[in-house]
Amino acid sequence: MKKLAIFDLDGTLLNTISDLGSACNYALEKMGYMKHPISAYNYMVGNGVRRLLERAHPDADAAAVDELFGYFREYYDVHCTDTTEPYSGIPDLLAELTERGVALAVATNKYQSAASKIISHFFPDMPFVTVLGQSDERPTKPDPSIIFEVLSQHPTPKAQVMMIGDSAIDMETARRACVESVGVTWGFRPVSELRKACAVHVVSSPSEILKFLDDPF
Repeated sequence: MKKLAIFDLDGTLLNTISDLGSACNYALEKMGYMKHPISAYNYMVGNGVRRLLERAHPDADAAAVDELFGYFREYYDVHCTDTTEPYSGIPDLLAELTERGVALAVATNKYQSAASKIISHFFPDMPFVTVLGQSDERPTKPDPSIIFEVLSQHPTPKAQVMMIGDSAIDMETARRACVESVGVTWGFRPVSELRKACAVHVVSSPSEILKFLDDPF
């Protein structure tokens, strides 16, 4: 029986792409760089904001990325909930997992203050045991350090843990941490990416996750 469900945030719990893309375009415009269609950001996000900005303007040096990051936060810290919304079925899934005694956690490459703000805004009544975002104290996913930090805060045997996400980054994180992976098809990346990344399970609706709670791993 699974006792801990660790969720990615962007593209898994919440559709954040429009607000992320708008923040990035704001930063690019402030520095006179070319903006991108919001749809282009599906393949730029996932490795944290700095990597997003590097992908959005590959010619930017480290100093320029630092400046872009400042503008990104200037916009995103105010507008991070403007168009973001939970995916259909996610609130019901979280409530059902809680009812069944499964602890909830978030492990995201989004910077910590934004992750905490967004989860509190959209899921104020959900008892997440921890919400971990990007930190200078550990590498970003797919390095498994963030999973180990979740487990240090909420000790759980790895066989009783599942990692749920929408990208190869999340599947690789789960593999390196030796926990069961669930790839979701409603996020930012195609099913083919999840399968290529050897997702243990691939689901097309949140309720499907419930059927794996009793699976041995």
